[in-house]
Amino acid sequence: MAIGYAPARDPVVKAYPRWRRYNIAPYLSDTHGNRYANNFANAKAAKAGYGKLEAGQVMPPGAIVVKDTFTVTKQGEVFPAAVFYMEKLAPGRSPATGDWRFVQLLPDGSYIGDTTGDSPEDVAFCFTCHKTMAKADFLFFLPKAYRK
Repeated sequence: MAIGYAPARDPVVKAYPRWRRYNIAPYLSDTHGNRYANNFANAKAAKAGYGKLEAGQVMPPGAIVVKDTFTVTKQGEVFPAAVFYMEKLAPGRSPATGDWRFVQLLPDGSYIGDTTGDSPEDVAFCFTCHKTMAKADFLFFLPKAYRK
């Protein structure tokens, strides 16, 4: 899937396939368009305890979490879908989003939006959902059955 996202030349999208994947198998994510998803995190997020974060803990600036997604038709055909990522910013950089940057790209590498850049209104739904997890630094966690 990363090959399809490559035209965006987004450094996060280029790097994430080499990061640790936190799920043992793709899982169905109804909050991400009812698509199958994989969760990845960079070394900074991993070192800070991503996947084991407890209430009150926060990710450090530079921590990045990526979710790539795909769909499967009733005929069993698999199609890449959007890639989503969250990047923790310096304190005070984006108070309206808990100091997280939310980005979404299409499978061809084109941007849907970036909360700190182009078309922030097109990814506002990301934070609308994630703010329900404010006590866990706005992060959702994998279903237990899919955790490594």
